[in-house]
Amino acid sequence: MYTQLDIESHFDGKLKIAYLNQPETMNALTKPALSDLKDFIKECSEDETVRCVAISGRGRAFCSGQNLDEAFVVGKEHHDHDIIRKIVVDYYNPLVTEITRCKKPVVALVNGPAVGAGAMLALICDFVLANNKAYFSQAFSNIGLIPDTGGTYFLPKLLGRQLANYLAFTGKKLSAEESKSYGLVAEVFNEEEFGPKSMEILEKMANMPTAAIKLTKKAFANSYTNTLKEQLELEGDLQQEAAETEDFIEGVNAFLQKRKPNYKGK
Repeated sequence: MYTQLDIESHFDGKLKIAYLNQPETMNALTKPALSDLKDFIKECSEDETVRCVAISGRGRAFCSGQNLDEAFVVGKEHHDHDIIRKIVVDYYNPLVTEITRCKKPVVALVNGPAVGAGAMLALICDFVLANNKAYFSQAFSNIGLIPDTGGTYFLPKLLGRQLANYLAFTGKKLSAEESKSYGLVAEVFNEEEFGPKSMEILEKMANMPTAAIKLTKKAFANSYTNTLKEQLELEGDLQQEAAETEDFIEGVNAFLQKRKPNYKGK
């Protein structure tokens, strides 16, 4: 079904991992890869069995960004001066939308370099786990472009105006540890520990109360534009919605009975 992705399923289907699978180009993004990834995220969002989603890369890189041969050769062949805009609007923007509104937690497993759109693909996920050999670069300015893949929206919010400007203007490479110190990465693991340690976290996420996580994501997303009054009202509404889930009842019962909860994500 997915020609550009290698899909793994774990924990009885509760965890799905999509690996970008073009190691010969360091997993450079093409229109087929972007479409496959969008469809994968959408499918996982709607599949009640899936409780956690992850994105990673095969080979030595996470993602080297847009495949420039595809973009510029196509543009030259068809004399289409709007080719870049069309790729952004028709392929990148729908993917960003699917990731940010996915009903399940979406985790980036950054196993190597994440550059340009590849860096932003990781950073728009709900959180990032990184190999200590990985690095991140907003390399758009190196070829005269601006950050896309949600970069102009998320980078100032993640980093603040000054640091977002600095990284976007210079294309500076940030190591995994530097990225963690700036709040871009949640955890950094040594190369030999990256697989098993990441899987421990993903297994935990696959067994969490997914409905509450979905509502938390919704609350955080609305906080960007809400006033404090609006956000407090939203918290009340969403907390009531969370309290009406099966997972909340299970969580309370498990606490009172001093046992481990068995959440169903409902």
